[in-house]
Amino acid sequence: MVLISGRIKFIIVAVCFGLSCFGFLIKLPGPLRGMDTELHALFFFLAAAFFNILFCVRKLETHFLIVGMLFLFGALIEFSQEYSNKLVGKRIHGRFDPEDLKCNLIGLAVFSAFWLFYFIIKLVFKKINSFGS
Repeated sequence: MVLISGRIKFIIVAVCFGLSCFGFLIKLPGPLRGMDTELHALFFFLAAAFFNILFCVRKLETHFLIVGMLFLFGALIEFSQEYSNKLVGKRIHGRFDPEDLKCNLIGLAVFSAFWLFYFIIKLVFKKINSFGS
């Protein structure tokens, strides 16, 4: 397993954060507009997976910290979309949509279910191996 230094991880997180902000603040291309909610769920599922893998998460607390921060990020993006539309005086991109927040949470919950299943299986095998020693 390749270990990435803390500084490189910080740069990766900053770049991903910037790209995500940019991506959520532009209008979706026409063919994707009908799949907005599914894209929200998919993005947050993949973001949770990415950060759990990047930080080699092995503790429940760390996993839930990442999930909470991602949900907060999604909520802030929704509010910033609405605010920037008001600031500019016209709709330049999306708007605040509670359905998007719900889909963000669904993506995070589905990933958490997979991660918790992995976590429990790993604990069980650790216990089995400790009995054999």
